[in-house]
Amino acid sequence: MTMVAGAQRTVDPVLEKQFEAAVAAYDTGRFQAAATMLEKLLPKTPQSFEVHELLGLTYASLSLDDKAIEQLQAAVRLKPGSAEAHTNLATSMIHAGRKELAGAEFERAVALEPKDYTANHDLGEFYIQAGKIAEALPYLERAQETQPNYDNGYDLAEAEYLTNHLAEARRVIGAVMPMRETGELHNLLAQVDEKDGRYVAAENEFEKAAHLDPSEDNLFDWGSELMLHRTNEPATEVYLKASQMYPKSARVLIGLGMAYYGRGLYEDAVKALLAAVDIGGNDPRCFLFLSKAYDSSPTQAAAVIERFKRYAAAEPGNALAQYYYAMSLWKGKRTEDTAVDLSEVEALLAKAIALDGNLAEPHMQLGSLYADQHAYAKSIPEFERALALNGNLPDAHYRLGTDYVRTGRKDDAQKEFAIYQKQRADHLAEVDKERAAVQQFVYDAKKPAAAKP
Repeated sequence: MTMVAGAQRTVDPVLEKQFEAAVAAYDTGRFQAAATMLEKLLPKTPQSFEVHELLGLTYASLSLDDKAIEQLQAAVRLKPGSAEAHTNLATSMIHAGRKELAGAEFERAVALEPKDYTANHDLGEFYIQAGKIAEALPYLERAQETQPNYDNGYDLAEAEYLTNHLAEARRVIGAVMPMRETGELHNLLAQVDEKDGRYVAAENEFEKAAHLDPSEDNLFDWGSELMLHRTNEPATEVYLKASQMYPKSARVLIGLGMAYYGRGLYEDAVKALLAAVDIGGNDPRCFLFLSKAYDSSPTQAAAVIERFKRYAAAEPGNALAQYYYAMSLWKGKRTEDTAVDLSEVEALLAKAIALDGNLAEPHMQLGSLYADQHAYAKSIPEFERALALNGNLPDAHYRLGTDYVRTGRKDDAQKEFAIYQKQRADHLAEVDKERAAVQQFVYDAKKPAAAKP
């Protein structure tokens, strides 16, 4: 916020000099000194718009929001036709959390100066921060027409993108790019291209963004775009570079682990995901992909089991945490990497089911545990429950069919084996499932689009 300049002030030369001293203190960042001067001056000039406004701005700079609002409201009462006064008041209201009142003040500023750049830009920004993107568009457009510039243009292009006006977003980006070519602008264009189905163009723009500005966001987005379209080898290279530049980024390490996993490099995937767990704490995405990679490469059993043990202890009410811990223990036993009491595995699976009975996998694995012990009266209900929750579990159909054979239910067994054969032949469903998991990770891990403050 800036001091309103050029207005008629008090004619008393002594008071004028005191006010100028306060202005000088404010302009040089000595806000407490400015406040002290203005507080002494105010009783002598109670009807001065300039004193009330500058004191309000000074209080705002000192984060004294309630005092700032009181003074700026007084300034607005004294000069209700000042669009800038309404804007200053609205800005302080935003800082104080009074968003609805702030919106009304921004709207009054635009009503007073319908072609003013600042009034339109600020109202557009207010609507964006409120999540009302469509409402922001006409004000950002008017601001850009009045005073074309990079910052407002970027916000306008992003708002067009978020409201699915892709051609218009591309047009605005094209107009803004000559003003300042930046990584964030290329990244936004890449998102427009991605949403528009121009995948090759999107990848090229993500690459340009990363070269112009190798930020964590830009490198992550480039790697994610490559991984989404199953070009896992170049994605690995991008994530490796990002992990070297940003070694404390859990999402980059998860992406690296997933890229390794997509290439069948399961041991490398486990190493990257273990590092991500140690950095990212209890990020459920990390444990999901760690469980997948570990299932294919159990050579680091002790380290993986320790991470899942910590996860289960940290989140005792999380069914998946208990399930992952159970499976890591059991996998270690199967490969003889570590000793484990199978009763502990059983207890953890039972706990996962008690916490969330709608998860199919714990039922299937508990059924497998009972089947290995030839306890078919217990295993069959678990397999049946798993398939009732999710019929697309080929291994559950096979194990259930096997148990039916062993209990003399041959007709039922044949039905399960037929379903198993059909599902195993249908690899596309599994491919789509893996792709959906990657897409969900990318969606969750990308930072949401937001206008500049």
